[in-house]
Amino acid sequence: MFRRRGRDQAKKEDPRALYDGLRKQILELDPASAELRPSAEHPRVWGALLETGYGRDVATLVSLSDGTTSLYTTSGFVIIGGGAHPQVVTATQQFLASVEQSLDSFGPDPETDQPADAQTIIRALTFDGRRSVRAPEEDFGYERHPMSAVFHAGEAVITELRLLEEARPK
Repeated sequence: MFRRRGRDQAKKEDPRALYDGLRKQILELDPASAELRPSAEHPRVWGALLETGYGRDVATLVSLSDGTTSLYTTSGFVIIGGGAHPQVVTATQQFLASVEQSLDSFGPDPETDQPADAQTIIRALTFDGRRSVRAPEEDFGYERHPMSAVFHAGEAVITELRLLEEARPK
């Protein structure tokens, strides 16, 4: 299933409440309850979030090891079901492999705060708890941060979702 919430549907719900609810679900998810287990490809990481602040808005990409992929914003834009598309799953698996490979460079993530304007938080969802790395989006984007490759792998997932959305009949 791949869908974008329609304008009429988004008007019925408070976009911020929708975003907060979706985000809370993933941050509090027990991987075992979702049947996400360590694997050869992902022995420590079961998911990742790429969150960026844009003014008063925040965009959150969610990528899970079973291919589940979603993108949602505080303004109400939602794409759920990207994992039904092979190109999205491939990009998601590459993003998670990048997180897995760089996991030792992530610090503890005891808070669930959202990024400020022009800031990015990459959150690793691991079987031992959450970890994160934070920096200005431009530092990640312009290769000025050691974790830029992880950021770009996450952005590649967003690109695949965007391409599918653009190709969707209006």
